[in-house]
Amino acid sequence: MIKVLIVEDDPMVAQINRKYVESIDEFTVIGVCNNGKEALGLIKEKEVNLIILDQYMPKLDGLSFLKELRSLNIMTDIIMVTAADDTDILNEVLKLGAVDYLIKPFEYERFRDALNKFKMRYRIFNSKATINQGDIDKITNANSIMFNEDVQKGINERTLNRIKNFIKRYKQEYFTCEEVAEEMKLSRVTIRRYLEYLSLIEEVYRDVEYGEVGRPKTTYKCM
Repeated sequence: MIKVLIVEDDPMVAQINRKYVESIDEFTVIGVCNNGKEALGLIKEKEVNLIILDQYMPKLDGLSFLKELRSLNIMTDIIMVTAADDTDILNEVLKLGAVDYLIKPFEYERFRDALNKFKMRYRIFNSKATINQGDIDKITNANSIMFNEDVQKGINERTLNRIKNFIKRYKQEYFTCEEVAEEMKLSRVTIRRYLEYLSLIEEVYRDVEYGEVGRPKTTYKCM
């Protein structure tokens, strides 16, 4: 699980952020702090993989907290979720290594995309000793088109969850679009679109098998 700390002084916003985080697979909230000073104490005691950080807070604001964090050589990833739209703050936060910056008010879909992009980054850095250009493109803006509306167009959340639950229970280690389509009684085109989407967000492995004759066969496997 990816362990998340929320640092937000508004209790209602903190609760909404917690609900959003825990609605996404593989994320869990391990703490909520209402200022940066409290968060510094907690992060020294607990393992934290990602901090959802506000800017305007008492005692120690978000930017000051981030500077203090880096001065202690704590390199925990940060996503700023704040009403602060000042370009100087944004510039400094990004230079200090924030992986994303969301300006309030924002849509749930934008928050979800930020966490999914982070999940991809986290998986790559924690599962591979070396990376290739494709991996780099996935975790930088060079491949951010993956998460825009064009790619997600036609992806229904209910159908997506149904397919995800099915392939997790599927007996075959590797499977094809045709096999899943036949079992689920859905079209191959539909299954292929969803499996390709799941491979882009690193929910399934995608491989291509080349036989002696005929077209190569694309296979998938659960992560």
